[in-house]
Amino acid sequence: MIPHGVEVFVALDPVDLRWGFERLAGVVSEKVGRDARGGALFVFFGKRRHAIKVLFFDGTGMCLFYKRLDRGAFRIPAAPREGATALAIEERALDDLLDGIDLDTAAPAAPRRRSTTH
Repeated sequence: MIPHGVEVFVALDPVDLRWGFERLAGVVSEKVGRDARGGALFVFFGKRRHAIKVLFFDGTGMCLFYKRLDRGAFRIPAAPREGATALAIEERALDDLLDGIDLDTAAPAAPRRRSTTH
């Protein structure tokens, strides 16, 4: 359960999900510009978006939550502007991120036909 009122940040660049506490805390400091022990939750994802890690400090130590989907991919929010490295999201958006699986199985759109004019 997510504590009410907590700040949540999503790192927008994929990371190597083999990284542990200290390396992810370094990413928080360098890319997000926050202190990993400041009470916020920090969400990281791998390049295929099949798994995410959430790093947070509970007051006594660093915690790391890892979730891997059986199928589908996590829906990562779009960057608010070009060059952004992190995005602050609401608690509800984190709930949706953790629960929302992108299972869009719709067929790709047919290629557009070029109209020719003579």
